[in-house]
Amino acid sequence: MTTPEFRYRSPLARFVPDTPDLDRLKRQGWREQGLLVVSAEDTRLDWVERQLLSQIAERLYGKREKDRG
Repeated sequence: MTTPEFRYRSPLARFVPDTPDLDRLKRQGWREQGLLVVSAEDTRLDWVERQLLSQIAERLYGKREKDRG
């Protein structure tokens, strides 16, 4: 026989923000402030687009730690 796990419900729970919709936040950042947040491994991009992003990032910020050998 298994007993259900008890989850204590804190009175402070109402102050914890909901999990944000990250794509909505990224979209809003782009439209309002011109900020672009994109992963170099985003599968929505093709190989050429990912390579271009990687080259821009390396030029601005240097190589990633995992790329150093």
